[in-house]
Amino acid sequence: MSPPTEHERPGSTDPSFHAIRKAVERVIGLEPVEESLRSAEESRTPQPPTVPVLVACSGGADSLALLAATVAVANRPVIGVTVDHGLQDNSAVLAENVVAQMAGLGATETVSVRVHVEPDGRGIEAAAREARYAVLTEVAGRFQTDVVLLGHTFDDQAETVLLGLTRGSGGRSLAGMRHAFEAFHRPLLTITRAQTEAACRALGITWWIDPHNQDPRFTRSRLRHVVLPLLEQELGPGVAASLVRTADQVRRDVDALDDLAAQAMEAYDASQGFEVGELTSTPAAIRTRMLRLAAVIAGCPPGELFAVHIDALDAQVANTTHLPKSIQLPGHVTAIRTGTTLRFVHESKD
Repeated sequence: MSPPTEHERPGSTDPSFHAIRKAVERVIGLEPVEESLRSAEESRTPQPPTVPVLVACSGGADSLALLAATVAVANRPVIGVTVDHGLQDNSAVLAENVVAQMAGLGATETVSVRVHVEPDGRGIEAAAREARYAVLTEVAGRFQTDVVLLGHTFDDQAETVLLGLTRGSGGRSLAGMRHAFEAFHRPLLTITRAQTEAACRALGITWWIDPHNQDPRFTRSRLRHVVLPLLEQELGPGVAASLVRTADQVRRDVDALDDLAAQAMEAYDASQGFEVGELTSTPAAIRTRMLRLAAVIAGCPPGELFAVHIDALDAQVANTTHLPKSIQLPGHVTAIRTGTTLRFVHESKD
């Protein structure tokens, strides 16, 4: 029996589901995009009808609503992908349930991949995220598509900005999650978590609640259930909206500075490193971004480079005493200042 079409499915006219459908249409080129949502990294080129759209689906309300909306509006195959991180006792059963739900919602094909998450000195969340993106990239290559939809919402964006602010992680963290990068797109950054849950209820979809999202041991869980509600209570409603608005405003400036730094890095030779005399004459906003890019090129995981690392590197540029100096960076990378040269060396770990 074929899954019901958009018009046959109960709840398909629900206002929240309609908003989600419109958000998906903007991303896959079926609807004009508002200027405020544009970014240098976003691609708006409509894809041929034969090129599928991948939807990452965890079984939560956000990703299930996203999948349902994509099936409703896409003029091409929709591939549902779930990643089993093996972090729950019954994760294999949960993955099977998600596969069944994706098929029931009309996904053309479904993919389930189990991964082994190895923190290796990083947090479990960072390791799981890296493994998940690796799977999604591989599956996108298998299906020859450059459109992968992620279910991060407006609420996730507010939490990300607040978390970055408390960690002092710099402008990029305050800019929040990008609407798009490489093959990945986040249509729901303008959609609230309440809207995705309302859409699921209207469609009769039962979603899974990740116990990690309720576990106070995790920083993001405390942020979601304690910190943000307290801020709303003490400062008045609208804190989350203000955080997201700040991210949108900062992102424009951050993107422009990143572009200038990338242009300056075109002459960078990783084997030779930086001549610090040239760096000191470069504006700090560009110089620090160049240092970050050099560290990433050397092998530092971008998500693990924080302001404290970049500040230490910048201090090495001005350092003139007790050379050589070295700084240990994430990913087994060492920044070494000898004479007038600052180099980045990756040390393989057996």
